[in-house]
This record gives sequence, structure tokens and C-alpha cells, in this order.
Amino acid sequence: MSTPKSDGKIGKQGLVDEVVDLTNCDQEPIHIPGLVQPHGVILVLQDPSLKIIQVSSNSQEIIGQKPDKLLGKPLSYLLDVKQINKIQQCLSEDFESINPINISITIFKRSIDFDGIVHRLDETIILEIEPQKVKVKTNFFDFYNQVKGTITRIQKAPTLLEMCQIVVKEIRRITDFERVMVYRFDPEGAGSVIAEDTDQETPYLDLRYPASDIPKQARHLYTLNWLRLIPDANYQPVPLIPTNNPITNQPLDLSLAVLRSVSPIHLEYMHNMGVTASMSISLMQNQKLWGLIACHHSSPKYIPYNIRTACEFIGQVMSVELANKEASEDIDYKMQLKALQTQFVEALSQAEYLLDGMVQLKSQLLHLVNATGAVIFSGKQYIHVGETPSEGEVQALLDWIKPHLRESLFETRSLSQDYPPAASYAAIASGVLALEISRVHRNYILWFRPEVIQTVNWGGNPNKPVEVSADGSLRMSPRKSFDSWQETVRGRALPWKSCEIAAVSELRSLIVGIVLRQADELASMNFELQRSNEELDSFAYIASHDLKEPLRGIHNYANFLMEDYAEVLNDDGVAKLQTLVRLTQRMEDLINSLLHFSRLGRAELMRQTVNLNELVQQAIATLTIARPQTEVEFRIPQTLPNLECDRAQVNELFTNLISNAIKYNDKPQKWVEIGYIQQELPSPIFYVRDNGIGISPQHIEKIFQIFRRLHGRDEFGGGTGAGLTIARKIVERHGGRIWVESTPNQGSTFYFTLSAEEIS
Repeated sequence: MSTPKSDGKIGKQGLVDEVVDLTNCDQEPIHIPGLVQPHGVILVLQDPSLKIIQVSSNSQEIIGQKPDKLLGKPLSYLLDVKQINKIQQCLSEDFESINPINISITIFKRSIDFDGIVHRLDETIILEIEPQKVKVKTNFFDFYNQVKGTITRIQKAPTLLEMCQIVVKEIRRITDFERVMVYRFDPEGAGSVIAEDTDQETPYLDLRYPASDIPKQARHLYTLNWLRLIPDANYQPVPLIPTNNPITNQPLDLSLAVLRSVSPIHLEYMHNMGVTASMSISLMQNQKLWGLIACHHSSPKYIPYNIRTACEFIGQVMSVELANKEASEDIDYKMQLKALQTQFVEALSQAEYLLDGMVQLKSQLLHLVNATGAVIFSGKQYIHVGETPSEGEVQALLDWIKPHLRESLFETRSLSQDYPPAASYAAIASGVLALEISRVHRNYILWFRPEVIQTVNWGGNPNKPVEVSADGSLRMSPRKSFDSWQETVRGRALPWKSCEIAAVSELRSLIVGIVLRQADELASMNFELQRSNEELDSFAYIASHDLKEPLRGIHNYANFLMEDYAEVLNDDGVAKLQTLVRLTQRMEDLINSLLHFSRLGRAELMRQTVNLNELVQQAIATLTIARPQTEVEFRIPQTLPNLECDRAQVNELFTNLISNAIKYNDKPQKWVEIGYIQQELPSPIFYVRDNGIGISPQHIEKIFQIFRRLHGRDEFGGGTGAGLTIARKIVERHGGRIWVESTPNQGSTFYFTLSAEEIS
């Protein structure tokens, strides 16, 4: 951000003169202002010679040397050998562990003590020098005694808020600022004052501040520097001489400099708040800015470096304790969530199907995340629990959510803000928490929370960060008033707690584990079933093959008896021999069918591209020759496609179905239709339709059982009752399925596919 002047342009202390507009606030290079605060001096040294290559223009006032006298000189021009050796020794160490360095400079024949703060930046060493305003030197034990009690109280605080309250009291006691607060940032970046200690009349506790109060580059600098001091907001910044770093010919990066000049907009912000001096201490969690300890004073106030160090240390300890305190919060609620997870695992483990287990846990499903509604998706099935949007609205919402999932989760407390169609059902679903269990199987769970209309107390109107100047131009400006400003917020639900999101994430892992275990069990059962089927096929093959020989002997001997002894037998004896011959013939037909069926299960599929249109025409021609006396109209409404399949088996499949369609038809004008239905699957759905006798509903499932006949042996041309069983076997061996729709006395339609369908 840049310094706003009355003419809307940057003052002379700015790097460049440019009009402040809406676009440059977040892009302002506040890390390279080219300016420093005047309560110290900066020396920029070339590494390793330690030649002074840049210096702040206030060197005369602070250390008694004009800039032009220092530039180009070695550091030994200013410091003695002992101090230089100390700085050089520091160059190979962690600067944070050695700062500050006690520095003594002779000014007008008087030795003056300073705090030296040093850090490295690429090929340069930046040495910041601040006068020691406290003459009493502190040692480690002074520092230890200063923070020991505070650290103990922080660690003993039972809750996060109580810890924050302890910290603000201790920081204020140590620094004597008029107001010390703890800001906490929410996920949207807005800050709330959650603890305060002050002697001022107007409390700031519970006030909120918009995210725009601290632009993103300023937040980044807060993550680099634990502590930031502005002793006097009315200061006149001093420039670096020369402006650019001679080594890089670029503005010097002052990100880590304690004396870095402050953004002019921030100074105006402080002025509008009535704050002249401020200090901020960063609070970090998981390497992210969690909040700030903010200190305000209405008059100039300088905090010595040793006091700042103590405050910084308290902020670091508090940062470490943040995770512990947050983990201990809501401990009863977290235990309740764990108990619910256990119930889920038990129920889902015992359920045969995931959806069945979920249905049994409707109320627990809501309690798991304190929701008022939920929807379970499994394939094309929906199960609604509690208050939810309509099925169409939920389906559209899910389609929108899928691309927004992160690690299988999506959560929001203001759905309509991101997804405007949700405004129509904000009353029941302003908050959404979505969990993707399986993308392949399309399993999702969505939880909903209703809108909770809230009154938010802002520290001033957060909606007017931009002013229109008299000439009509726009300029970024901090708020003029920080009086409490209330806003009624709609379209928002209560936020999802991190422990609730964690519980849902763990639930997914548990469900996936159960599903995988069930899949393993199913795979094991399928393996056993396949092995049993293979054994049955082998048994059927051996049994039928071995039975054929003795059966053929009985048949032949019965014929021999009739041929050789028909004259000596009476009519009853001949009739019994004829019955014996028919029975053996019948048994041979059955054995042949069984043998053929068992061979189907044992033979390898010979897949090839087959023209089904030609194949069906050939099957029709064969059947027509075999039944010349039967007049049948064959209908093929569209040309059948080519398909990868076993030609011989599929020919038998069509032949069996068409043969049955002809056989079981008592109409004077018989017709059979062979066609297919195109769909988004690897294989179309084929069908064979007739206008025959149809099948009663109670017999639909029985017709595919082997040797299961629905009619008398001699009705409709007889048969072994194995044709449809063989047809199903052929379809299943191709990975497809077969089913029938039928109306008695009107006809039947057999449908089948010849490849696996998509899992749904």
C-alpha cells in the first residue's frame, strides 16, 4: 500500500509516485520500501569484505557519521576489531540465536552502546543499530525470571481462551502498552479479538476486522518476522543511500529488517484508530499465521530489544501451546464422535451391503457432524435423512461439488456464496459437508446445516475500504471510524469444527477398509464358486460320458429282443420292450444335453469379430429347413452389428431362442422379431421377441433351470428342457446377462447382453 496524500499521490518518501487505486494494495511491494524507521540506522555490508555499500540517511543523528563518510568504508571504520570478529563469527551461525549483539561506537569521544541486529541477505549483510535506551544490561537469568512465571501460567491454562487472556495480561504487564489484544484469523482471513487487556474505555473484545485490513503480502511478512514494532506512527521515514543495492541494482529486500518502514496506509490506519505506537507478535500454527498479539498505545512508545525478545519468546511458546489447547477443547464432544465412529464400524461390518448398513444408522449419521440433514448416494440410489433439499437439487449440487473435492472432502458454511442456486434452499442447507467414498462406485454422503442468521460486531464498517476523491478517482483508504458496526449476516450456517471434519475423514477410511474386506470375501467366495462349478462340470462330463455306454447296450439289447423274439412274445411283452426303447432314447437325449452343457463350461471361448446379421440369417435358414411345415414371419427391424464373441456358441444361443420362439407359439400367424437396443455400454442389448404363448409370472425364474419343463413331454414338439439353461450359460461365459419379459397368451421377449455392464 502507498502513502495517500491529499492529492491522491504518494509522498516523497515513496519509491515511486503513482496514483493509489483498487488494484495496487495487494501488489504493493512493502518488503522493498527503500525507507526505514528513524529510531535506528541500517548498514548494508558486502560479504565477505564487510564494506559499507548502503546506509540509512539518519546515520549522522544515530551514530555521528554522515552517509557519504561511511559509504565505501570497511566496517572497521566504525567498529573495533573485537566487535568485527564477533560479527564475522556470527555469519556462520544462526542469526536468531545470536541477536542482539552489544555494539559500542565512539561518538565525539564518548563510547555509546547500541543493540546490533544482524542477518544475511544473499551476498550482503544487513546490520541494524538501535541505541540502547536501557542502561541496565540483562543476562540469561534476568530473561529467565522475566518469562518463567508467564510460561508456567500459559501451560497451566485449561482452555485456549484462558491462555489468550493470560498472555494479554502478561504482555501488557511487561510492556505497559495501553491495550493488548489477541486476534484470531478465521478461514476467510477476517480477524476477531478473542482476548483483551486494557485501561481504555472502549473495549475491542469480540469485534471483527475484515481480511482486507491485512493484505496478503503483509500476512506473509508476519510469518517471516515474529515481532514488529512501530514506536511512533508520526515518524518521518528515512531513505537508504543509495536507493538501490549496488550489487543487484535493485531495491534492497527488507523483509527481515526490524527497522523496515511501515506501509503508509497502515500508518493512516493507526492514526484513524487513535494509535501512535504499536507492537505485533505473530502466532503461528503448522507454519501458518493463526493470529496476532497486538499492542496499542496512544502516544509514542519505544520497547527495548530485551523486552521485545521476551515478548517474542512468549508468542513462540503460545504458538506451540495452540495445538495442545485446541486439542484439549471439546474433549467430550470428540469422545462422542469416536463412540459414533465405533457404532458405524460395527454396523457396516455386519451389513451385507454398504447401503443397508448406512440405513440402519440414520440418526447417528446426523449426530456424527451435528447436522440436520444428510443424503447418502450409492450408484443411482438416494437415501434422505432429516431435512434436505429435493432430489433434483441435491443431484445438481453433487455435480457441482465433485470438481471442488479436496482429498475426498468438501466443506462450506455459506453454500449460496459459492453456488448461487443454493440460495433457494439456504434455510435448510447453507452449510454442506461432502464426503466421497468411492468415485468409481459413485458413493457419496452429504451433510447439511441450516442457515443461522447472525449479528456480527465489526470494528467499523468493513464494506467501505475505497473512497472516491473529489476528482472522481478511487483510492484505497483505511476506515475512518472504528466504532462498533453491526451487520446482519444471512446465508451462513454454523462452521464445521475441525474435529467433525476429521471424524468424517476417518469415517471414509473405515468405510473403505470395510468395503475392501467385503470385496476380498466376495472374491474368495467367487473363487470357491468357480472351483465348485468346474468340479460339477467335470463330474457331469464324466458321468454322462460313462452312462452312455451301458445305456446304449440296454437300448441295443431291447431292439435285439424285439427283432429276435417278437413272434414268441404277446402284445403286452412287445409293448413293454417298445417302452424300454423309448425310455433309453429319452435318457440318451438327456445325457447328450448334459454332456453338451458340461462341455460349454469347460471349453475356451474363441472370440472373434462376428457379423451377427449373417449369423442370425443362417440360424433362421437352418430352422426353416428343419421345420418346413411351419410358417413363421421373421422380422429384423435393423441390421445387427458386428461383435467380438464366440461364433459357435452365439450361433447356438440365437438358434435356441429363435427355436423356442417358433416352438411355443399357437397363433395361426406366427412371427419372431430379432433386434437390439443401442446403449452406452460395451455391448448393445439384443432381444428375441415372439407372439407365442407367453410365460406365467411365477415361472419366469424357473425356465432357466436345467431339465425344467413347463409343459408335457409331447406338447409343443417335446424337448429336453436344457435349451434355455445352455443359452444362459453361453451369455454368462461372455460376461453378459439374460432376462425375459413375458405376458401369457401374448408373447415373450428374451433380452441378453454379451459383455459385462458398467458397475453401478
